[in-house]
Amino acid sequence: MRILITGITGFVGGHLVEHLLSLGGHALIGVSRRGVWPAALAHLAPHATLSACDLGDLSATEAIIRQARPDWVVHLAGYANTGGSFRDPDRAWRENLTVTRTLYDALAVSGLPTRTLFVSTGLIYGEPDRADGACDEFTTLKPASPYAASKAAADLVSYQYCRSTGLDIVRVRLFNQIGPRQNADFAVPNFARQIAAAEVGKQPPEVNTGDLTARRDITDVRDIVAAFPLLLENGKSGEAYNAARGDSYLIQNLLDRLVSMSRVPIKVNQKLEAGRKADTSITRADAHKLRTATGWAPRLPLDRSLADVLDYWRAVAKG
Repeated sequence: MRILITGITGFVGGHLVEHLLSLGGHALIGVSRRGVWPAALAHLAPHATLSACDLGDLSATEAIIRQARPDWVVHLAGYANTGGSFRDPDRAWRENLTVTRTLYDALAVSGLPTRTLFVSTGLIYGEPDRADGACDEFTTLKPASPYAASKAAADLVSYQYCRSTGLDIVRVRLFNQIGPRQNADFAVPNFARQIAAAEVGKQPPEVNTGDLTARRDITDVRDIVAAFPLLLENGKSGEAYNAARGDSYLIQNLLDRLVSMSRVPIKVNQKLEAGRKADTSITRADAHKLRTATGWAPRLPLDRSLADVLDYWRAVAKG
């Protein structure tokens, strides 16, 4: 397959390329805003063609589609910072909704029989409907941030384009992912970064954190990306599928597990921000639909994922 990956140089994109390379037989084409591999992904440069493209520019996006002639598209590009979306909601809406519509317009003009996987987020559900806290694909959408709202709109517009233009689009809704190379803006890598720095004396032996009461459905990104080609092969056009472990973990518990792996004693300093509330207090996915359609299931245990994240930040701390 010729596979076009938008946002290929991001956290999920890099792991997706590594997974597709392990499968073999695919020609990989990627686009990012700058068209430059970050240092942590330099090893992928020989294996995927990378181009710079502003996906909000229709003519530029049409040119990319004409050149790539993809059998599959994995649409990862977008704005992914929940907290930042409150400060710059216009950017979140532009990079999540407008860019997605532009990509679909370019695909529609091309006339190619391309199958697209739109990568959404479980945060579009917001607080769960069910008493057990689980969200299935029929859960009411109650996004609680500009990021989640813009992704919900892009998720819905994916269905609309599938119905109104005949584009072949499958949606996957990811819950929280962790793994090596994840930006420290997120809770688990932020904890790991601080612990790793403390181990080598670059900061005091402590972790500074905010609210730890939220519960999150955590899955290793390497398991998550394994679902993508399975959905492209077996997913039903127009349908949405949750991708997650299906368990909910207290953020405090994740931090405790990382602290237990530290090579030095760690003190936790918690400071709650006045007026700051978690985007959603609990997230847990019902991923039965994905498992039934594809046979996918996560393989990596949580402690293995946490250890790998910590080891990645140890390498960063050592320089």
